[in-house]
Amino acid sequence: MRRLLAWLWPRSLAGRTALVLIGGLILVQVAGLTIHALDRVDLQRYQHAREISQRSFGAWRSLLPLPPDRRKSVLEDLDMPPGMRITLDEVALAQPNSPPPPPGLIRLLRLDGLHRAPPRLRPREVLIGTHGNPGRLMVSLRFPDQGWLNLRLEIPPPRPWHSMTFLIAFALMTLAAVALTLWAVRRLTRPVTALAQAADRLGRDVNAPPLPETGPAEVATAARAFNTMAERIRRFVGDRTQMLAAIGHDLKTPITRLKLRAEFLDDDEQRRKMLADLDEMEAMIAATLAFARDDSTREPSVAVDLASLCRTVMDEAADASPDYAELITYMGPEHLTVAARPGSLKRALANLVSNAVAYGGSATLRLQPPLGGVVRIAVEDDGPGVPEHDLETVFQPFHRLEESRNRETGGTGLGLPIARNIFRAHGGDVVLRNRAGGGLSAMATLPV
Repeated sequence: MRRLLAWLWPRSLAGRTALVLIGGLILVQVAGLTIHALDRVDLQRYQHAREISQRSFGAWRSLLPLPPDRRKSVLEDLDMPPGMRITLDEVALAQPNSPPPPPGLIRLLRLDGLHRAPPRLRPREVLIGTHGNPGRLMVSLRFPDQGWLNLRLEIPPPRPWHSMTFLIAFALMTLAAVALTLWAVRRLTRPVTALAQAADRLGRDVNAPPLPETGPAEVATAARAFNTMAERIRRFVGDRTQMLAAIGHDLKTPITRLKLRAEFLDDDEQRRKMLADLDEMEAMIAATLAFARDDSTREPSVAVDLASLCRTVMDEAADASPDYAELITYMGPEHLTVAARPGSLKRALANLVSNAVAYGGSATLRLQPPLGGVVRIAVEDDGPGVPEHDLETVFQPFHRLEESRNRETGGTGLGLPIARNIFRAHGGDVVLRNRAGGGLSAMATLPV
């Protein structure tokens, strides 16, 4: 039961609000219909009882002054309403020993007024009893001369919904109220959707345009607070980038001086090691500045043939690593167009492929056609893989596994973080998982 309720309960704020309001509307409508039905039932019972009472007394007054031989013919000409039947008999059909009828029914049909009628209209004898059902009455009125007038009385069942016009009007009113509720909820929750979209854009692009500070006071206040937060984030990122750029610029001068001084060393081995350390330091500084700047968000999105871009990345990787050229392959469609930032996307794919070649000795890029609005790019290798507890930590900046901490294979520890930042800036992501047959697979997703 709880699972069914969880499945029926909408996930969106608009859906939940609409469901609550429509549910409340239905309850109010049901309560109103119930009150209306009960009122109509009482009114119909009163009208039927009044008509039966008037017809009964009218029939008695019409037959009473007539001679006995004419009463039957006159009775046949009388029009009886539903729930009423009158016969002329020699004996009374109402049994004195039958269960007494409900007092409320006696009052409703005004039968208690027979004893208070004028003497000229008063029956010689009155017998009232039930007729097999408490709601059915048998009333026997004795004529002053001879015979009995037997009345079988029963109030017809009420029909509170017999009016089709009312039901149609009620249905139209309900549909109009539901439509108005859905429109109002959708309009009132639109600012929340706009805020969520703005937050998503800010996560992809720190320079996304601000939210319009319009609408109700609460919405305008939330938009103003969001814009203030976004401005602070932009200022923080700008200050950090400017600081790192200044540090990188200032470090280039002493690195250049150290390189010049290393050239004057007499020991060739020491000179080679020192120059290699300085080159590695310079590469780390360049990679750190590139990671901090995050230039991927400044590049405009254009239509890109992703298949051609993947083949270009694989060709360049094969040229850079001729020893592994035969193990660098592309598998996928000939053409696949998506909206992306080509420069940053190429850099992210190159990082994934270079990692596969460096640590796995091979690289296979599998490009899958869109499925569910998402393109999947898998970069696989045949290496040793990554320990399960490190599949996520390797995306932390400057984090490298112990076996990669050497100049031959070890990088700066920024390749995977840069690739993930680029794909996330496109609205996708990158995750790692070990292959069942050995090796590592980097699965990148890209929305289309």
